[in-house]
Amino acid sequence: MSLTKQDVENIAHLARLAIDEADIPDYANNLSNILELVEQMSAIDTTDVEPMAHPLDAVQRLRKDEVTEENQREHYQKVSPLTEAGLFLVPKVIE
Repeated sequence: MSLTKQDVENIAHLARLAIDEADIPDYANNLSNILELVEQMSAIDTTDVEPMAHPLDAVQRLRKDEVTEENQREHYQKVSPLTEAGLFLVPKVIE
């Protein structure tokens, strides 16, 4: 797929990019190459390929879910101008 000068200008406008007039042919060539690669990848038969979340068969190391710090809510709320029932009170900003 070959992009024209007008195509590149439209893409630049949609992306809110300013492109120099002299650079448009390079952008058209590079974008055309990318679209050609996408077309080649779309043509590949992937019916027997199982989808995967990650290319490596790795497992995350997990730690125990345990409390490691003490609750300091009262200490932090002492410096707050307004609190109620353990919550910080803030001005209403959305109607």
